[in-house]
Order: sequence, then structure tokens, then C-alpha cells
Amino acid sequence: MRRGHGMGFMLFMVVIALAIGCAPAGGPSGGARGPIRIGVLAPASGAFAANGQDMVRGWELWWKQHGNRVAGREVQWFHEDTASNPDVTLNKARLLVEQRGVHMLVGPLAANEGLAVAGYIKGTNVPFFMPVVSADDLTQRQRSPNILRVAGWTSSQVHHPFGEWACKQGYKTIVTLSYDFAFGHEVTGGFVNTYTDAGCKVLEQLWNPINEQDFSPYLTRIQALKPDAVFVAQSGAPAIRFFQAWAQFGLKDKIPLLANETLVDQHVLRGLQNPDIVVGIISAGHYAEGRESPATQEFVKAYMEAYGDIPSYYAAAMYTAAQWLTQAIEAVQGNVEDQKAFLDAIRKVELKDSPFGPEKLDEYGNPILNVYIRRVERRPDGRVWNVVLETIPNVSQFWKWDPEEYLKRPVYSRDYQPGFNPKK
Repeated sequence: MRRGHGMGFMLFMVVIALAIGCAPAGGPSGGARGPIRIGVLAPASGAFAANGQDMVRGWELWWKQHGNRVAGREVQWFHEDTASNPDVTLNKARLLVEQRGVHMLVGPLAANEGLAVAGYIKGTNVPFFMPVVSADDLTQRQRSPNILRVAGWTSSQVHHPFGEWACKQGYKTIVTLSYDFAFGHEVTGGFVNTYTDAGCKVLEQLWNPINEQDFSPYLTRIQALKPDAVFVAQSGAPAIRFFQAWAQFGLKDKIPLLANETLVDQHVLRGLQNPDIVVGIISAGHYAEGRESPATQEFVKAYMEAYGDIPSYYAAAMYTAAQWLTQAIEAVQGNVEDQKAFLDAIRKVELKDSPFGPEKLDEYGNPILNVYIRRVERRPDGRVWNVVLETIPNVSQFWKWDPEEYLKRPVYSRDYQPGFNPKK
């Protein structure tokens, strides 16, 4: 009797085990599955810690608003501090994929970090989404099917239309002052390419180290060249130091300043002791926190209520990325384990509106998006933000060029700035 009982129990347990093992991963509710695990790479220390904080806040806000659930599954996300160091970022990516078993990676911030992770992730099937990393080649000559720039951009993309726009405004000569690394090269190359194609002239290109402390030699040179305008590409602490020098030289009302997207981003504006120095500055960006759209203003309001700051582009990028991923996860009924189906769903998402505006991916994995010509203005509460002067819709990373022809060129670099010839 005892032996029969034991054999019956063992048979019962075998049947249960087989039933569990043979059960589908879960129905539309995803009830039989565990949480969706997402690895988030963003700096919490180092030179770009403030930018990274905004990234995490934007990401966190979306999931708080949606109860940390999508398609019936809990969302667990794990933030790792990259310190804006590519070696650290790569190690953290490996940790998230190989030890935490995340279903996807989102982030990081800097181009060199993104390139480091891309080299590793190409050898896996893990989806890698880049809302912030803007290195052109990651969705151009070095693209990979599991690396998509969800809610992202390329550095040159926003600045192609800006160069053409600037020339048409009558700024016939210009001097550029930019970071001397890939981001600065690509931002400036995009601007210079279309600016010179439109018939205008670059007098000189000035390049500063990533952590420049003293901008006075550059501004002295700009004064001597007497351009119609100056185009500046900076971000973070160097951007604040640039504006301090710009004010000390009294150049605001003497030389028109045209800014790249990050120079007048909120992560810079909120750090200025005297915001008056930036009021009236014109820039181009794929995000304008002062855009009169419900999608943008509802996001700005919610972010300010949660964190007390006007959201930067970094926060908007991660929030919009979460919105994008949510739509794709719902389309596959929560089955992110089917990586091919999930990536296909990501490619099919079309955001009718978002904090950025309408967006969809091109066949290379980069968004087609609005570019806004923006002006820094005072708000009624005394803060400053970017308002839209003009919207240029449906801007591709290839601008008006044929993609195949475009990709035959080298990526923008210090040595490849089309239209600028220092010997002339």
C-alpha cells in the first residue's frame, strides 16, 4: 500500500512537470511568464552624471505612469552606472546580459560607449536600443539588425537642415567652434555640408578638447575673423563655460550665435547663473520642450511635477523610447523572448506624436523625425526654454541624398568636412 502510494505520487509529479515544461510561454496576458527584464545603461558618476540622471528620470517616469507593467507582464529594469567610460559600459552590458539575463538593453549616453557595446552585442541576438547615442555610423555603415535607434537620432541628422537654413537667413560667412571628437565632428560636418552647398562660406573651423576650461583664445580668434555668425557645438560643463566666456567677451549683441541641439539643452540652461545670456539664441533640434503639442506639454508638466526641472532632451529620449517599446511589446502580446518578432514589431511602430513629435524608423534603423528651428525664450515662471520657430518634417538621416550614394562617402570627421577648404 505504501509503495503504491509512493509510485502514484511520483507519477503525478512527473505529469505535472511535463505539463509545465510543455506549456506555452503564456497567452496574451503573459500570466505564465516572469517579468520582462530591461538593462539600462546611463552614467550616474563622472562628467556626464547630470545627463545620465535625466535619462534615468525620463525612463522611470514612463514606467511609473504605467504601473511598471505592459501586456500583462511586470517590467523590471536594472540601471548600471557607466561613468561615461566605454570600458566600464562594456563590462556593465556584459553583466546585464550574461548575469542578469535581460531581454534587451537601452542606452547608453556617449558615442564611444555605444560603439563599445555595439561591438559586443552584434555577436548576440539581444536587442539593443539607443535613444541617446548619436554616432552616425551605428545606423549607417556599421548597422546591425539587433541595434536600433529607438527614439534616437544621428548627430548630423538635425544639423543638415540647419546649415541650409542658416545660409538662407543671410549669414554668408561663418566660423565653427566644436568638440574635437566624433560627436562634434559629425554635428559640425552635417551643418557645414549643407551650409556650403547652399552657397555660403566657412572661414575657419576651431576645435576644442572635450573638457575645455578656457574658451577665451577661441573667442579672440572669432572676433578677429569677423564672421556673419558663429556655429557652436558643445554640451555639459564645457557649454556652461563657453557661455560664461561669451558673456565676458560681450559678444551676445555683436555676433549672432547659432547653436547645436545640446548647447542650449535644458541640462545646460538650468546650470546658467544668468539665463539672460542665452535668450534669443537660435538652434536646431529634434526636441523642443516649448513645442505647443499635448504630447510634449503633458510630458513636461508630469516631469516637472515629479522632479522639479524642465525635462532635457535626454529625459525626453528615454521617455519616448519607453513609449516605443511599450507599443512593440503590446504588438507581440508580451512575448519579448521571440527576439525576431519583437524587433520586427519595433520596426513597425509609428508614433503619431510623442514628446519629440511623430517618429518612425527608416530601413536602416534610425528615426525619420521632425527638426525644429528653435529660439531660447523666457517662460512666465522666469525659466528659459526652447520654443519652435519653424518645423521641418520627415527629416531622414540621409537628408536629401540617396542613401546608397551617401554611404559611399566617409563618415564626417575632422578631416572630412565637405565644403570647407582651409586653403581657400
